[in-house]
Amino acid sequence: MRSPTRSPTKSAWRCLILSSVLAASAVQAQTIRAVTETTPYTFLKGDRVEGPATEVVERTLQAAGLTDYQVKLYPWARAYDMALKEPGVLIYLIARTAAREQQFKWAGEIMKIQYHLYRLRDRSDISVKTLADAKNYTIGVMRDDVRQQYLQSRGFQRLAVSAQWIDNFNKLIKRQVDLVPLTQDDASSLCAEAHFDCAGLERVLTLDEASTGLYMAYSASTADSTVQKTRSAFDKLKADGTVRRIMEKKP
Repeated sequence: MRSPTRSPTKSAWRCLILSSVLAASAVQAQTIRAVTETTPYTFLKGDRVEGPATEVVERTLQAAGLTDYQVKLYPWARAYDMALKEPGVLIYLIARTAAREQQFKWAGEIMKIQYHLYRLRDRSDISVKTLADAKNYTIGVMRDDVRQQYLQSRGFQRLAVSAQWIDNFNKLIKRQVDLVPLTQDDASSLCAEAHFDCAGLERVLTLDEASTGLYMAYSASTADSTVQKTRSAFDKLKADGTVRRIMEKKP
């Protein structure tokens, strides 16, 4: 015979409430892990991740009172996977697209970018005047990057996928791929890293539909209170011109 169900005692209720409060406090106290990739705006200097975009993120977190954070640099695919699956992850610089809208909690647009397809200037065999023309050539892209996702959504199949943009750029130099989609700043930075004269590059097409804003965004399971604090702090820094002034700095 089953024992009759008893109502929880006052002591039990107190324990339950205390446990809930402590659990909520633990979530709030969780260290924020800010993750990014190597770009002209985010890069490793010594053992620290620096660059204008990193400064914006750190200034925002500090202004929000979220001082328990770490900033780490990873290959994009790993950073993206962490932000998709783990709580308390702040990823930047990430393009905001329709496909990603519900996957992340967006905290602020740091900058706008425009992507272009580049070829080697002496590759006169490559003729691209429209997006459809580009389907005839092999294009170097980075895994899980918005440019890969954009081209795939437009039916591109000749995509050579790498983990790092420098790998794609070296493939372009070695003529292993025909085209790469880059921003102008990306192109300049990669030329310097590869010790390649940028005069040897030629922009052949602007990807207007893929050009977008780059954001800081939290993983979907991050506490809404953390997201709101970050968003409010960022909005103030953007409104008073701080974000613009930081992003205009030369690395």
